[in-house]
Amino acid sequence: MAAKSTLKNMVLCLTLVCLVCSAVLAIIYAITYDPIQAAQKKALTESIGRVLPDGGELSDALSAEFAGQKYEYYVSTADGAPAAYAVKSSTVGFGGPLTLMVGVLPDGSVYNTSVLSHSETPGLGAKCNTDAKFMDQWKGLGPDKVIKVTKDGGDIDAITASTITSRAYSLAVSNAVAFVKSIAKAEEE
Repeated sequence: MAAKSTLKNMVLCLTLVCLVCSAVLAIIYAITYDPIQAAQKKALTESIGRVLPDGGELSDALSAEFAGQKYEYYVSTADGAPAAYAVKSSTVGFGGPLTLMVGVLPDGSVYNTSVLSHSETPGLGAKCNTDAKFMDQWKGLGPDKVIKVTKDGGDIDAITASTITSRAYSLAVSNAVAFVKSIAKAEEE
């Protein structure tokens, strides 16, 4: 026999369903939290390794604010002096946040870059971490280069059909370089 359809019965039924769903979500969150954190830490460590030269001693995570944005960074030191910096830099691309790890040498040269996360369109902007031609141009990018896409007067070749993502990537790298230059200048003083 079915329960009588009253407001009281509907509210009780809906409350019970919400409580069960909330409990299931809480259990799944608790089970997956540690593995997700471990995977994110591993990805960060691998990313830092890709953007810094071999050797040197790596600092713990440091943070500083520059131009109204907070940066997380790591310093690789050799013989007591900074040899390179790994800077976590974020901007907004076509599909949402684009977060990079950028390896910058003290003179402002880009050693390498690595994508930590993005929400770009698959097959277009998502090529920012798979298109070898686009990724290779960041390796060893000198301090004399203009970090903008060629369409905007810079030295960076954009990903085909993905200018917005290429501009966002360039901005993230440019911000990281400016941040490192500010750190290097502050250390000299």
